[in-house]
Amino acid sequence: MLEVLDLLATVVFAATGALAASRKGMDLLGFLWLGAAAGVGGGTLRDLILDQPVFWTVNTTPLIASLVAAAAMHFIAPRFPSRLQVLIWLDAFGMAFASTAGTLKCLGVEGSGLVAVVMGVFTASAGGIIRVLLAQEPSIILRRDIYVTAAALGSIVVVVAMHLGLSELHSGGLGFLSASALRCVAIRLGLQLPVYRGRPPSGGES
Repeated sequence: MLEVLDLLATVVFAATGALAASRKGMDLLGFLWLGAAAGVGGGTLRDLILDQPVFWTVNTTPLIASLVAAAAMHFIAPRFPSRLQVLIWLDAFGMAFASTAGTLKCLGVEGSGLVAVVMGVFTASAGGIIRVLLAQEPSIILRRDIYVTAAALGSIVVVVAMHLGLSELHSGGLGFLSASALRCVAIRLGLQLPVYRGRPPSGGES
């Protein structure tokens, strides 16, 4: 289950990285670089934090899949009417796959449910953060979009389901459905979280 989720998250995030490369007018090598970085970035940081072998060095299938997805996107991206919209929707599913995979892997290494939820959110966010940093695009994490909240929901559902005795397969499936459903509804309806409205700075504050 974990290997499948890692593979799916890698492919989807690689596609979003390649779409970002297309929006920047990069060449094929740029597609491959940005796609691979976005595809394996979140899982790499997760495994390093958990002091585990980095998943794509143990099994190169996810890395190869990310390169293939990025290369394919180099040829099909121009066919999309709106590459930004495709990126946003793909990113929603990549987030759901990654948050579920991060939570399950953390539960297998570290039994704490709280740590697993945080690791799930971190894994889901890291790939997108790497993509926007390399592509020099605005980060969705710093906007009002319901993104981290959706990742957290998916991770919490996984932890609760595992605690109730459900199998890894069913827990992961419920986590993915919860995260992706909330994110997709938020995209479709334009839902956003309220923002902090503090008092304006005064005196020497900035």
